[in-house]
Amino acid sequence: MKTTGERPYADPEAAARKLLELAGQVEPVQDGRIHIEKINALFLFTLKASGPEFGAGIRYAVQHGWLELHESGTYVRVLPPGEGLLRQ
Repeated sequence: MKTTGERPYADPEAAARKLLELAGQVEPVQDGRIHIEKINALFLFTLKASGPEFGAGIRYAVQHGWLELHESGTYVRVLPPGEGLLRQ
């Protein structure tokens, strides 16, 4: 029987911090916008995280004022409190 490994991004705060780190690596388009699929792809495929972990991380970052999620869900913008986390 195969056991599952540890999920480092199961904690929403850990996922949110990693999403901010990834957002800091992506070149924003106009007005500081970052297309969500760019950080989604890195999070899901490079880090092998799950969709629910991504969703929980985004919600956590938005609730704490680190990211602004556009109502269409197509892009995010790093807010000043989140920028402070990028420098840590």
